[in-house]
Amino acid sequence: MNIKELIKQMTLEEKASLCSGLNFWNTKSIERLNIPSIMMTDGPHGLRKQATEADHLGINESVESTCFPTASALACSFDRDLIKELGVALGEECQAEDVSIILGPGANIKRSPLCGRNFEYYSEDPYLSSEMAKSQIQGTQSQGVGTSLKHFAANNQEHRRMTIDTIVDERTLREIYLASFESAIKEAQPWTVMCAYNKLNGEYCSENYRLLTEILRDEWGFEGFVVSDWGAVNDRDKGLHAGLELQMPADGGIGDALIVEAVKNKTLSEEDLDKAVERILNIIFKVVENKKENASYSKEEHHELARRIARECMVLLKNEEKILPLKKEEKIAVIGELATKIRYQGGGSSHINPTKLDNTYEEILNFAGTEYVKYSRGYDLSIDDTVEELVEEAKKVASEVDKVVLFIGLPERYESEGFDRTHLNIPKNQEELVKVLKSVNENIVVVLSNGSPIEMPFVDDAKAILEAYLTGQASGKAICDILYGEANPSGKLAETFPLKLSHNPSFLNFPGEVDKVEYKEGIFVGYRYYDKKEIDVLFPFGHGLSYTNFEYSDLKVGKNVIDDTEKVSVSVKIKNTGDVFGKEIVQLYVRDIESSVIRPEKELKGFEKVGLEPGEEKEITFELNKRSFAYYNVELGDWHVESGEFEILIGKSSKDIVLQETIRVNSTDILETIVTKNTAVGDIAHLPEAQQIMNEILKSLGANKSDSGEGNMFVEMIEFMPLRSLTTFNHEGGQQMLDEIIAILNK
Repeated sequence: MNIKELIKQMTLEEKASLCSGLNFWNTKSIERLNIPSIMMTDGPHGLRKQATEADHLGINESVESTCFPTASALACSFDRDLIKELGVALGEECQAEDVSIILGPGANIKRSPLCGRNFEYYSEDPYLSSEMAKSQIQGTQSQGVGTSLKHFAANNQEHRRMTIDTIVDERTLREIYLASFESAIKEAQPWTVMCAYNKLNGEYCSENYRLLTEILRDEWGFEGFVVSDWGAVNDRDKGLHAGLELQMPADGGIGDALIVEAVKNKTLSEEDLDKAVERILNIIFKVVENKKENASYSKEEHHELARRIARECMVLLKNEEKILPLKKEEKIAVIGELATKIRYQGGGSSHINPTKLDNTYEEILNFAGTEYVKYSRGYDLSIDDTVEELVEEAKKVASEVDKVVLFIGLPERYESEGFDRTHLNIPKNQEELVKVLKSVNENIVVVLSNGSPIEMPFVDDAKAILEAYLTGQASGKAICDILYGEANPSGKLAETFPLKLSHNPSFLNFPGEVDKVEYKEGIFVGYRYYDKKEIDVLFPFGHGLSYTNFEYSDLKVGKNVIDDTEKVSVSVKIKNTGDVFGKEIVQLYVRDIESSVIRPEKELKGFEKVGLEPGEEKEITFELNKRSFAYYNVELGDWHVESGEFEILIGKSSKDIVLQETIRVNSTDILETIVTKNTAVGDIAHLPEAQQIMNEILKSLGANKSDSGEGNMFVEMIEFMPLRSLTTFNHEGGQQMLDEIIAILNK
């Protein structure tokens, strides 16, 4: 179809009409030109299609669909192929429900563990986040269904989310917050990108030309259309010019009228409007071409997939005395209302109506048998206060068994879209129950249900802690599988669990003041901060235990010296030295040993999940490129590698580095240094001419670099002295000498 010719047949009003929704979930049609309406619905971990009255907060009922683990759990799998499988399943369900675009995934960075929507985002690390998003997009779009990568960009809190001005310096924006989206957009090409509610450096994301056009399209080559978050539009005609094609939901024609008026008044060019309509039509007709008639899916198969994914995501944080896995013949007490009223998803617009829902307690009962399992409620999930009768009953039950499996975590009233948390505590009645039960039984296993990190004052009172996160409708059976060793835990944390909230790098600047929040921690988000500050954490990024053991060896780097234009391979061997099958996540970090700019101690640049039978060994290979070693140079306006040595670090977590090698990378960038009278001598010390001049000045002062005492003092003083000050120590040449020096250096 020739879309440009189709656009020529449209009236101005028809063009404008395509740039806003028909209702809450559908685009407008133009019947006379055979342009259909398409439907988009919420995601990202399941399909939320509302059959009746629509809303954006998940209040009204939606059709049944598979509720998969939320993004906070998915990222802990570190498994690209698994996430792609999830994406395929979502695409199949969208086809069956005649949904054209699913709103997700969410690739926003977890700047603070307090963000109420963190369960819907992947990680504190941009490389991991972007890789997970890319895989999910590729999976879904392989089924002829579009995705909407969100929320672009720097949307990292719920507090005042529709008006907050996010102030981020350019380097931080590029290295952390945009990097989380970048490779997903470049390599997976989501059909749409959803712009965020907030302002970014003074301008709403919905009308930010630099963000939506210069970066998203001109730099990254995005080919689809940009849709607003629901109700995010501030100035419709300015937004369209900036690169916001589709406004959602319907606004009663107000936005359309503004576009028409702006074109007539020539404050908006019709060329901009035509460009927007063309982008929208490209996707609409792609939907038509990829529509699968009479599509269906197996609810049972998708439930089993949800169970398999959930098992891969759960993280075994602690396992003293190998208390896990449980044995079927052991008598256990299942304690905690979260065992029967499982929290399996987050609250808000992503709230799914599941096709079925496993009950954890019932799954354990079915597996182990009634003679080996007892249950006690322990606490009232709807309140924070302790109910003494429940505690006494739980103590009695705990005293009669071999081991206690205690289910605790965050109720939905503690974390949800729409508001941020103010602390990292779980309800007091749950927290205190751990210590109470330990007084009657030493063998405590804690299972956590939460969408984001919590403080754990009870950490020493439990012999094992399983972080189950919010792992979807099949999490009950998946938890049972992990507890009894039917599956070996293989997830690793995609975010740091701090010892306490005040340790978090954003603590003093979250959620900001009135309508402004400043990202003063810069690039030091998550483990980057804790590493640099040498702050102990509760559980580090990348941490996770297994029921088996792994041994790393034979780290090899393809070349010892490369130019930054070259790629280099890195290989390492890993062996399962235990007696059961297990999966390990091999993590590769890169450290710039010496840099002229402030950089993190290390950054994740590669990961691979590998399954190994007992005694089996495999070699894992990574490929590193320029971006693996680069930082964003603001003056250059591009990614830059400084010539020097870099460490290649292989770790079991960000804190547990087991192997390392060194490589030298030579920069091929030519950075022009414009020398002025205020240029410091030390800033041009790498130039041979500058070294010669500095030596002559030192000589005239009777000092040199090898001297001690006063000689060293002069060396240090001169290194950061502006060139104009050299005339102070050498009166003979004066201004003429200074001009000659500057001229020589600028050659």
